[in-house]
Amino acid sequence: MMFRIPTITKNLLIINLIAFFATFVLQLRGFDLANVGGLHFFMASDFHLYQLVTYLFLHANFMHILSNMFGLWMFGCVIENVWGPKKFLFYYISCGIGAGLLQEIAQLGSFYMMISEQDPSVSFGEIFAIGQQLSHQLNAWTTIGASGAVYAVILAFGMTFPNERLFIIPFPFPIKAKWFVLFYVAIEFFSALGSSGDGVAHTAHLGGMLFGFLMIRYWNRHPSSGFDRGRGQQFFENLKRNFEQRQQQRGNNMHAERGGSKEDDREFNARKHQNQEEIDAILDKIRKSGYDSLTKEEKKKLFDASNQR
Repeated sequence: MMFRIPTITKNLLIINLIAFFATFVLQLRGFDLANVGGLHFFMASDFHLYQLVTYLFLHANFMHILSNMFGLWMFGCVIENVWGPKKFLFYYISCGIGAGLLQEIAQLGSFYMMISEQDPSVSFGEIFAIGQQLSHQLNAWTTIGASGAVYAVILAFGMTFPNERLFIIPFPFPIKAKWFVLFYVAIEFFSALGSSGDGVAHTAHLGGMLFGFLMIRYWNRHPSSGFDRGRGQQFFENLKRNFEQRQQQRGNNMHAERGGSKEDDREFNARKHQNQEEIDAILDKIRKSGYDSLTKEEKKKLFDASNQR
């Protein structure tokens, strides 16, 4: 594999899968995990604050969890490797909570419009008293799924590697990450405005991306907060270090197989020095111009060098 699944991304995948299977197993025994852990409308009788976190790990069906976990695996691996596990986890959970908060606001607006259609004389302030009376009926408004947090991770990839080309269905051609992200933002925005009633929390998707955008912008303007180019450089420095260690090991094996002749050692050292100079030049280019400035050949050489066994 080009790289292993990093710790936080791997654990998030495992927790989501466990929760998914537990939902169906417990349902057979009469316990509705989605009702307990799903995010209820804040006026509902079953609403609890912890649901702003637990709803991120629950999914309605197989396609729901498959699409979310694929997005988390595909983009989360890269972002966690660049940012580090603590920063990535903070970003993921925070954006998930932000997505839930925006979904709550959207539901408040929907509730007000629904009551206003029945009685135009009702003021906004009276909505809360009405909501208290209808608290049990409002339990039906429940949101589950990691989509808000996953969409935020996709946004992070688009902002970190805007010119990286992706092959994504349904596009029959490679598309730059920044256009891919904008395409999804547009879809979710117009879907949220359309109020299609498709059972998808489009507002939560937008909320996750909005919180992610604001967070990344803040980190970019305040490097001392921990989100800076140094984390990305550290990622590529680790690649370089792994490359050098493997080259050293391969050199020792070659030396042993050929009897340790001086001529073989000189040839090996020359090749090692040349390869190291090429890797150093690539890393210097990243520091000066960013990862996106690399050619396909340079990117391939960087990853191949760090993952040869």
